[in-house]
Amino acid sequence: MKQLLGACALLSLLVGCASHDIDPRGYDETGVASYYGARHHGKRTASGEPFDQNALTAAHRNLPFGTRVRVINLSNDKSVVVRINDRGPHTRGRLIDLSRQAAQQLGMLSNGTAKVRIQGLSD
Repeated sequence: MKQLLGACALLSLLVGCASHDIDPRGYDETGVASYYGARHHGKRTASGEPFDQNALTAAHRNLPFGTRVRVINLSNDKSVVVRINDRGPHTRGRLIDLSRQAAQQLGMLSNGTAKVRIQGLSD
């Protein structure tokens, strides 16, 4: 019985440490986007590179680093292609955090958030 409990505990730890990355091929989801900028500019992202508010990058909870996605603002049909280089957003109810430059191209700077569609792109 102790061996069974030990095995279950070990399995639980291994599952908890597993990557939460998802396959970007065919990824298509709708949700709320926000953006982050000046206060984070120059700080290290989860991928290790410095955050550049003027680059076309984004944070997503699960998509692998380097994944390119098209983000479409559903209120005005503007779109931008960004590369995932960070983890987030850390606010409940948000799907993606965009760089300031990406948010500007989507026309969402004044509102701060926008309902968007995210589509994974194949390289």
